[in-house]
Amino acid sequence: MNPDGKDVVQLTNNTAPDQTPSWSPDGRKIVFASERDNDSEIYVMNADGSDQRRLTNQAGDESHPHWSPDGQRIVFNSARTTPDLKAD
Repeated sequence: MNPDGKDVVQLTNNTAPDQTPSWSPDGRKIVFASERDNDSEIYVMNADGSDQRRLTNQAGDESHPHWSPDGQRIVFNSARTTPDLKAD
């Protein structure tokens, strides 16, 4: 998309919601949440939409990813369940 909001280009194309995108500090990558496998997971892609890769694969919803200021790490919300620990 141009700075004036014209020439919008769709970067993903599937029936599941792709949401909460966040640009990497260097502008080369975008991290986002998607429900492509019927469970919200974190994905990353190049800024042009190529090389889309899933980063998480756990039961429970992952959402709202953001890059660290140096672009080396991604933080996200997670509703993963923990194992049921039983006291003896």
